[in-house]
Amino acid sequence: MSYYDEVIEASAFLKNRLGALAPRIAVVLGSGLGAIANAIADPIPIPYSEIPHFPQSTVEGHSGRIVAGKLAGIPLAVMQGRVHFYEGYTPLQVTFPMRVLGMTGIRATVLTNAAGGIGEGYRAGQLVLIGDHINHMGWNPLCGPNEPRFAARPGAGLRFFDMTEAYSKSLRSLAREAAQEEGFTLDEGIYLALSGPSFETPAEVRALRTLGATLVGMSTVPETIVARHMGIEVAGISCVTNLAAGLSPAPLSHEEVNEAGRKVEAQLAGLLTRFIPKIAQHLEARA
Repeated sequence: MSYYDEVIEASAFLKNRLGALAPRIAVVLGSGLGAIANAIADPIPIPYSEIPHFPQSTVEGHSGRIVAGKLAGIPLAVMQGRVHFYEGYTPLQVTFPMRVLGMTGIRATVLTNAAGGIGEGYRAGQLVLIGDHINHMGWNPLCGPNEPRFAARPGAGLRFFDMTEAYSKSLRSLAREAAQEEGFTLDEGIYLALSGPSFETPAEVRALRTLGATLVGMSTVPETIVARHMGIEVAGISCVTNLAAGLSPAPLSHEEVNEAGRKVEAQLAGLLTRFIPKIAQHLEARA
C-alpha cells in the first residue's frame, strides 16, 4: 500500500468516527499543553492507536489521541501530542497526521509547541506568536516524489510552492486580536527547528541568535511545510517553557518543559476559545 493510500485509509476512518461533525480547523498541542482538550464540548476521543497507520507518540506530556468536538460552538479536531523525528520516525511518518487531517477536510491549523526562549526579554510561561521559521533540522518532509493529490484546495500540491506566508498573516492578526481580548499582548517571534533530542549548547544558542531566531524547538516546521503544500493555512504559537542554554543558570530538563506548559494551559485555552471562532469566520469569508 502506498503512502497516499495509507493517508486515505486513515482519513476515511477518522471521518467515519467524526460522523456529522466535519471540523475545518485543527489544533496540535505540544509538550505539557495537552489538557486544553478538556475544554472541548461533547468530546469524541480517538486514540492514535486506533487510527490505521497513525504513528504513536512516545514522549512524556503527549497523550497520543485526537479529541474532536466543539470549542466556542465551532467544530474542532485537537491532536493531544505529536511525533518527532528524534523518536526514530521518518519525515513521512512525522507529517502523516497533518496529511490525514488535510484529507479529512481541515483547512486551517493552529500548531502549538514548547520552545526555548532565545529572544531578549522572553520569560518562562510566555506565549509567543510564530511569525516565521528557520528549518535547521537538516531535512525537508517533501523530499522524494511529489503527490499532487494531497492538495486540499485548488492551486496546492505543487512540487515547488511559495512559503512567503508560511504562517498566515491574516491568522496572525486574528490571534493578536484574540490575545488583546484576553488582556495580554502576543509578541511575535522566529521559530528555529532542530532535530533534537538533546537541548542546545550555549554556543549553539549564540549561533542561532545570529541567524535571527528568537525561539528554538524540535517540531512544528515539518507540519507547517506539509500543511502549506496542501493549501492549509497555519498559525503557530510557542509556549516559552525555559530560557535556552546559557541564558539561565539552571540546567534544562523535559520536566521543566512540561511544568511550564501546565502553568500556561489556562491562558492558552482562553486564547484559543477566542481565536477559533475568528478562524472559522475567516474561512467562511474565503469560501
